[in-house]
Amino acid sequence: MEDINKVKFISIWVFIVPFVAVNTCLVLITQFHDLFPNREDVILNTIPYFDGGASISRTARVFPTYWIFKPAMFFTSYLLIKYWLWNRNIINHFENNTKHINKIIFFGIGSAVLLTIHSIFLGVKFDIELYKLFRRLVMLFFIIFEIVAQAYLVFTLYKIKEKIKDHINFKILIAKRVLVTLLIVVAFVSIPIISSDGNKAFKHALEWDYFLGVIFFYFFTFLMWKKTS
Repeated sequence: MEDINKVKFISIWVFIVPFVAVNTCLVLITQFHDLFPNREDVILNTIPYFDGGASISRTARVFPTYWIFKPAMFFTSYLLIKYWLWNRNIINHFENNTKHINKIIFFGIGSAVLLTIHSIFLGVKFDIELYKLFRRLVMLFFIIFEIVAQAYLVFTLYKIKEKIKDHINFKILIAKRVLVTLLIVVAFVSIPIISSDGNKAFKHALEWDYFLGVIFFYFFTFLMWKKTS
C-alpha cells in the first residue's frame, strides 16, 4: 500500500526537521556569539536538556536564529498535515468504520495549525497581558492536540493490529504506546510545578526533553512500518 511508504518517508522528516532546527539554534546562540548583533541575545554555555539554562523560544526568537526556526516549523506543520491525512488513508484501508478517525484528523491537523500560529508570533513583542496569554494558550493547546492525536492513533492501531500485523514491527508499536503513556503521565504530574512560580530551570529542561519525546513518536513511526512494494 503506497500510503504506508508515504507515512514511513514523511515521518522521519517530521523528526529530523524540528530536531535539527531547534538544536542548530541552540548551538548558534551558545557558541557563535559573533552572529548576533544584539549582544543581549547570546546565551553562555548551557545544555538545556539537563540544566534548563534556556527555553526553546529563547534560543529561536531572535535574529538570526528565527530565520532557521520559523521556516523549519512552517515546513514541519505542512509535513504533519500530510502525515495525519496519510494515516487516515491507511486506517480506512484496513478498517473502514473506525470511530476515532475524525478525532485523529481534528487533533492532528489542529496541532499543525497551532504550531504555525506559534511560529508566526514567536519573537513578536507586545506589552499586553492578553497577547502574552494568547501565546501561552497556543503553545499549550499545540501540546494537548499533539498528544491527543498521538494517543488516538496508537489506540486505533492497536485495535486493528491483527489486520496490519504483516505491515508493522509490533515491538515498535508497543514502544509508541509506552512513549505516549509516558508523555501523558509527565504532563499531568508536571501541572502543579508548571503552574507555580519559580522552578524556571526545571520548566526549561522539561520543555526540551518533552520536545524530544513528542518528535520521537515520528521516529518510531518510521521504524514501525515495513516498506511495501
